[in-house]
Amino acid sequence: MIDRSKAGSLAALTRRAALSLGVAAAALVALPALSEAQSLTLRYGHNNEPASVAGAQADWFAEAVAKHSNGDIKVEVFPNSQLGKLQELAQAVSLGTIAISHNTAGALGSLYEPFAALDTPYLYRDVDHLMKVMDVNSPVMQELNEGLIDAANVRVLYAHYFGTRQLTANQEVKSPEDLAGVKIRAVPFPIYTTAVEGMGAVAVPVDWSEVPTALATGVVAGQENPVNVILSVKLYEVQDYLMQTGHMSNAEVIVMNEDTWQSLTDEQRAAIEAAAQETRERATKAILDNEAAETDALREKGMTVIGPDEGLDIAAFRASVDELVDERFGEKYGELYEQIRAVK
Repeated sequence: MIDRSKAGSLAALTRRAALSLGVAAAALVALPALSEAQSLTLRYGHNNEPASVAGAQADWFAEAVAKHSNGDIKVEVFPNSQLGKLQELAQAVSLGTIAISHNTAGALGSLYEPFAALDTPYLYRDVDHLMKVMDVNSPVMQELNEGLIDAANVRVLYAHYFGTRQLTANQEVKSPEDLAGVKIRAVPFPIYTTAVEGMGAVAVPVDWSEVPTALATGVVAGQENPVNVILSVKLYEVQDYLMQTGHMSNAEVIVMNEDTWQSLTDEQRAAIEAAAQETRERATKAILDNEAAETDALREKGMTVIGPDEGLDIAAFRASVDELVDERFGEKYGELYEQIRAVK
């Protein structure tokens, strides 16, 4: 079982704040409309470009909610960090200032620490294993979801495959030794900085909204992300090499304020659950179907792709990352890692 006493002080703070807001928080995200056809409006804030799958799926979810609720619920989507950066979005859902957002599991670890373990590099056997673990009905996710609700007033609605993260840089990289002293952008959460440092680089935490500028100005020399993100935000314009390290398979986690969830009728909850399942499947398929084509598109845009056939030493990266993960998180998450590996 997961030791919920390990949730961080921020989780306790946001939980107390959410409780103090109570019904007022829900009122901020559940606004009565002027007509019976639309009785509820829920704000959904996220940090992605609408053109990316992660951004598009928020719009797909809004459409699916409207369909399954027969227009009773409107989900209003705010992309591109309009309502805050990654950390701020996580806190906003916890406090109830917005109803819905999506985030990395690592970011949600700021609300309930064990959640970050889901983004551990080189943890999953394949995408199918990842998605079985991330299903809201899996034993692992059910327990983590209960902990997240208790600690931060936040509920997981669904999670979709976000992609397998690859490294980009302005130099050829084939082994961890090639990254010695090289500054690589990391998602500003511990599990991500560990992944970057484990690959041999100097991790520089940078919020996603600032990444293109950081790359263009040389604050960092590289970053890591799935190919759909690299392509959709045109990182090929400021990065020359794509290394197929495959160091982390991610699911994007869509969460809702618990007070808002509890304020819904059974019919409204059923509509959201149906929309969640539909969107999870659609977004996962969209990313899986396009990963190879998007890698080819990056080649066509001028990026040099380096994989095992070009001498990339995946075993060396895995061994280096695994060693640092075990050092920093083995004791804390070891039991949870075993539960994840046991999912068939």
